[in-house]
Amino acid sequence: MRYIPHVSFHSADWSTRHSVLTTARRTAALINALSDDCPDPADVADVLRAYGETDPVDLTTRDIAEMRTAASLLRPVFAAEHADDAAAALNQILTDHTGPLRLTSHGGSTPWHPHLDRDDNAPWAEWLLASSCMALTVLVWDRQRPPGRICASPACQNVFITQGSGPERRYCSRRCATRERVAAHRRSRSAEQPSDDG
Repeated sequence: MRYIPHVSFHSADWSTRHSVLTTARRTAALINALSDDCPDPADVADVLRAYGETDPVDLTTRDIAEMRTAASLLRPVFAAEHADDAAAALNQILTDHTGPLRLTSHGGSTPWHPHLDRDDNAPWAEWLLASSCMALTVLVWDRQRPPGRICASPACQNVFITQGSGPERRYCSRRCATRERVAAHRRSRSAEQPSDDG
């Protein structure tokens, strides 16, 4: 179960750390951290802290196993080619795994905000699915397109959030984009080399 500490908050800071886009990015970071065969609970806890979770963040091996299952349910949202597919994947998760929409302030320790998990102290996996569905649903609603993608690099299967009005991103990072550009350049140069058979 998750421990929700009673802490004081500054509303603007809290809103920034828990914005829809930040929550969606946290979802992608957690899916990526949980995609390893044996994710280290300390690494997953570091991702949670980086996105605003406060200590203690104590994750058991059971928490990690359940969060991996949750992450696998969320991955099809990132694989969706069209808004209809992303919406269908989200609707299935919402139907099967979340509670009714409610507002909570965690006993006055945070500003009021929506939750889809069944309890403020819901297990990590339920919280991951519920908070992720909330953010990804809002992004689909707002943009009328899938909220993210899976990296187009065959050497990388990381998910990432797409944003902005520019051209659609294909890669999760500049590193992956550069690696694929270099590989494509090498392939084209290799194809241009004359054969020794001639």
